[in-house]
Amino acid sequence: MSNVFSFTGTVGRDAEVRYAPSGVAVLNVTVANNIGFGDKQQTLWIRVVLFGKRAEGQLQNYLKKGQQVFVSGELTQSEYKANDGTTKTSLELNANIIDLLGRKNDGSQSQQNNQSSGYAERQQAPTQQAASNNSFDAPYDDDIPF
Repeated sequence: MSNVFSFTGTVGRDAEVRYAPSGVAVLNVTVANNIGFGDKQQTLWIRVVLFGKRAEGQLQNYLKKGQQVFVSGELTQSEYKANDGTTKTSLELNANIIDLLGRKNDGSQSQQNNQSSGYAERQQAPTQQAASNNSFDAPYDDDIPF
């Protein structure tokens, strides 16, 4: 592959899987990528496509609106006529890699807390144990005067 495009962005619409007439699974998801900063900031909407067995897996269950993702693959650009007669440009990425980043950022913290409470409890126990094993409570005995 000579054309590799990688970026991080936010899923704009839940992913969907369809099947081509040949029986190949095709996962489609739209990802927003912000470029620039301040009043010059723009949002690029990139259609991401994943083919084959990777599209058939459980990935569609995690690619929900608001999820942060890292995507890498081959970028193509196409033009089409809009309903008003103007020519529009569309970016599409044939993905090789789709990685989930962090948590879904949609503001429904209570739902996330309920889903991840078991994970949070498992993570807190070792942290509390490690904190009690620290030797910070012991007097500091060192010959260095500063």
